[in-house]
Amino acid sequence: MSVAVRVPTILRTYTKGEADVSVDVGSDATLADVITALDADHPGIGARVLDDTGQIRRFVNVYVDDDDVRFASGLQTPTPDGTKVSVIPAVAGG
Repeated sequence: MSVAVRVPTILRTYTKGEADVSVDVGSDATLADVITALDADHPGIGARVLDDTGQIRRFVNVYVDDDDVRFASGLQTPTPDGTKVSVIPAVAGG
């Protein structure tokens, strides 16, 4: 099963400049499985998405399809075949 991941510009050094990558995960995968597979394929990217406790970093937004996972099931959000995951760093400023 394949899940597409949209990678923000700031993290593309881990994906050799690729904006969109695919990861292979099991049939009943969750977002946590996708991030694990993403880090296995692109070492180091997982540490930029997850903090030291294994939770999504405070200033990183993750969407499964069009749903913000903070308002869904977090890392346990299901990611069925064909799902699109977007990693979006929070932007602040005045």
